[in-house]
Amino acid sequence: MKKIMKPENYSNFVLIKMINKAKKSYGQHFLIQQKIIDRIANTILHEKFANVLEIGPGKAALTKQLLGKIDQFLAVEADKDMIEFLHNLYPLNKDVFIQADFLKLNLDLLFSGESFLLCGNFPYNISSQIVFKAIQHSDRIPVLIGMFQKEMAQRIISKPGSKDYGIISAISSLYYSGKIEFDIGPGNFNPPPKVVSSVLILKRNKIEMSEDEKKRTRLLIKSSFQFRRKTLRNNLKSLIKDQDIIADKYFDQRPEDIAPLEYLRLSRELNY
Repeated sequence: MKKIMKPENYSNFVLIKMINKAKKSYGQHFLIQQKIIDRIANTILHEKFANVLEIGPGKAALTKQLLGKIDQFLAVEADKDMIEFLHNLYPLNKDVFIQADFLKLNLDLLFSGESFLLCGNFPYNISSQIVFKAIQHSDRIPVLIGMFQKEMAQRIISKPGSKDYGIISAISSLYYSGKIEFDIGPGNFNPPPKVVSSVLILKRNKIEMSEDEKKRTRLLIKSSFQFRRKTLRNNLKSLIKDQDIIADKYFDQRPEDIAPLEYLRLSRELNY
């Protein structure tokens, strides 16, 4: 005889079916390998932060390793169905979960203005934007530990002269020093992504920059990389008013040849 599901359990049944199917629009790939989950959690806990914000808790694979071990833990999730699942899973900790798009979240309202560690299995489609938002709030985010597509992780920490060195490399290196902690194969996820993933650790640098210098340097770097194969002179001719300055042989170089600190120096010396 077919078992009839009780009405009070039906909504939970439907919800579980919904969250078990990853949504492409949110870039969801759920970690299923416990050894990997434990390793990421241990990497985060090793930093001994009182405040931690997790992006994209999903089905709480990482969250359950962190809850109760950190003084102030928060997790931001954009998927409403996933939030409902998390509320049902942790009915006594509903206030931990924030239903919001991280990129639109006002970080100034979190942790009473104190510093916090930012972590998570980042959706690949917004991972670079997450890094740029962390940079904007680097005074509050001394450490970022996130999972990225390996190609993106390499790009973020790439050095001058390499094929991966670009805008995100030059800008992020002024704020953070990074290293890839370990790689994760597709088979450790459900559904498996088509790429290898990497856990990246970024730790804040001690480079002093005013707010004006930050803006000027970002503008200079973005302008310099407009056309990767062109020289600095060609890329900067619309930005630098004094054409005699960029006539110097120095500007024969290509943007990937210029180190992050050199971009900072140029931003202080050039008139634009």
